[in-house]
Amino acid sequence: MTTMTAIMNFRNIRYDVADRVAQLVLNRPERLNALDKATLVEINAAMDTAEADADVRVIVVSGAGRAFSSGFDLKAQMEARPEGAAAWREILDLDFDTTMRFWNSPKPTIAAVHGACLAGAFELALSCDITIATEDAIFGEPELKFGAGIVTLLLPWMTGPKQAKRIILSADDRIPARDALAMGLVSQVVAPGTQLDEALRTARGIALMDPNLVAETKKALNRTYEIQGMQTALRTALDIDHGIESHGSPDKRAFMDVARERGMRAAIAWRDARFAEAGGG
Repeated sequence: MTTMTAIMNFRNIRYDVADRVAQLVLNRPERLNALDKATLVEINAAMDTAEADADVRVIVVSGAGRAFSSGFDLKAQMEARPEGAAAWREILDLDFDTTMRFWNSPKPTIAAVHGACLAGAFELALSCDITIATEDAIFGEPELKFGAGIVTLLLPWMTGPKQAKRIILSADDRIPARDALAMGLVSQVVAPGTQLDEALRTARGIALMDPNLVAETKKALNRTYEIQGMQTALRTALDIDHGIESHGSPDKRAFMDVARERGMRAAIAWRDARFAEAGGG
């Protein structure tokens, strides 16, 4: 089979196409691929390109370096100091819409996950049609420990209510890949270092099929959840998170104060110490 490769130049991601598969690589390894505004804008541009390219039949997203992604960039938020309903609406809409690009794309999306996959990045991986994770991948939703809400509340649609509530309300951010598999949060667990190879192998198999058939079948699958009210529920949850962030939690203000005074690492250590003292791990 002839391989044709198209390459686009971005700053925070890498994008290329080969064998009818678009690869989107989160590429801020020095920040554990944290998702700042510039990265989210680039992801949307790459998705626009992949969806408009008739040669692309499947989209694979992965992360460079030690992790898939640590989630939305708290350091960037700390420096920007957003305030007010309008500022938070812009931030949260971009977060939400970027995450849901992978669910709503007419083309199948596959996440190849290793290392940390937390908060907004976990939601992005959940949004993909297929998620392939390494045995050493770690998942979680730590938002409530930071005094933040959940932007894209996909978790209740992927697992049972007891697990979804336990994870979110306890801000569990240490879910091993095998547990995530058992809960239905990932599709497959593979050996460390093989997640991208397996994702590409799966993608190339899908790419052999009639793309219209695949697109229509994905539409039918997604319609199953839409009939149950998924999109309405997600938008309602986003509105609730907008209220949370616009008004500001005292926990988040305290965390950000520590971060501005002593740095993000110190703020995370301060947060972890609070919960360790309370027996929360």
